[in-house]
Amino acid sequence: MGEEKKPVEGEVKINPDVIAQFAGLEAMGCFGIVGMGAVSLKDGFVKVLKKDKLNKGVSITIKDNRISIDFHIIVAYGVSIQAVSDNLMRNVAYQVESFTGMTVDQVIVYVEGVRVID
Repeated sequence: MGEEKKPVEGEVKINPDVIAQFAGLEAMGCFGIVGMGAVSLKDGFVKVLKKDKLNKGVSITIKDNRISIDFHIIVAYGVSIQAVSDNLMRNVAYQVESFTGMTVDQVIVYVEGVRVID
């Protein structure tokens, strides 16, 4: 009979920027979100981020293998901000937990602007 192999022990560390990029992409798939926003501390203006910079509109904090996520979003004019936020929180928390294997403790949504979409 074959020998039983012991599992290899180790540790996996995920860069918070990887989680932020993933969470930003997931957020953009949520109904009512037209963009991620970054607030310029210098002048207080919000700029809409391009797809390759989505992680700048997402802040990730990891403590004791638990994740907190802050989103800065721009919503479509005429949609319910509450409905969009609830959908974002549930969907992204589920997807990030599946992606990382860690627990998402909280998702905080900051609505930075409203845009009319074509």
